[in-house]
Amino acid sequence: MIEKLVFGRTGHMSTRAIFGAVALGRVTQEEADAAIDLLLTHGVNHIDTAASYGDSELRLAPALRRNPGRFFLATKTGERTVDKARDQIHRSLERLGVDSVDLLQLHCLVEPAEWEVAMGPGGALEAAIEARQQGLARFIGVTGHGLSAARMHLRSLERFDFDTVLLPYSYILAQNGAYAAELAALLGECERRGVAVQTIKSVVHRPWGEDPQARATWYRPMEEQRDIDRAVHWVLSRPGIFLNTVGDIHVLPRVLDAAARYEKRPPEEEMRAQVTSLGMAPLFV
Repeated sequence: MIEKLVFGRTGHMSTRAIFGAVALGRVTQEEADAAIDLLLTHGVNHIDTAASYGDSELRLAPALRRNPGRFFLATKTGERTVDKARDQIHRSLERLGVDSVDLLQLHCLVEPAEWEVAMGPGGALEAAIEARQQGLARFIGVTGHGLSAARMHLRSLERFDFDTVLLPYSYILAQNGAYAAELAALLGECERRGVAVQTIKSVVHRPWGEDPQARATWYRPMEEQRDIDRAVHWVLSRPGIFLNTVGDIHVLPRVLDAAARYEKRPPEEEMRAQVTSLGMAPLFV
């Protein structure tokens, strides 16, 4: 079974591997049900989805009905104004078939102009606060992609006391010195405040480039179990953080298997050798 850890100030004992339900965005209900069964086999008790993840919320609804209270449930709104965000939040609850979620997140909030709208008067943050006051969500978080994510999350925490953050983290990304420094600053602030940290993109191999996209992920993921083991174990070796699983249901079993067998950080020489042998390249430059 996958190790559990308290999910920041929420107090929930979440599995350190959180199911990234973007993987259910373009699958059949049968495929989605099989993925949920796999989660249950590994003891995964935390699901992260979003309004923009295709049919993900709809695909999750039957499993949520069958397993009431089994999962810590998170979704996201990508809208930036209060009215549109409010409408999207209510639509997500309807699609999920639930009265409330545990965590509501402002989705991919890293572009400065969008940030000013969402975090300002009449912005999406007001809708999230309203949802919490109405009992539609217990906690509020913020997510981000790209090299500015850690820096922008620090800015967000200065404006509002978010309960969680989510951003990219992998060995290849950590070789970017500026990003690594900003991440360290963010992690320090999160630790001081009890803010839960979720990470994404752990098994990035390289961008698709001109290659045909053979997986549901918008990057080329690692495929071999030994490579995925190193990538997942390296991320989990950072104390206190959580790893959101891969966005492809066919790679998902290997990521869960790796997380279930985590014991220690892979040696640095193995990580460097993996970068070379796979021809790895960062997703964000």
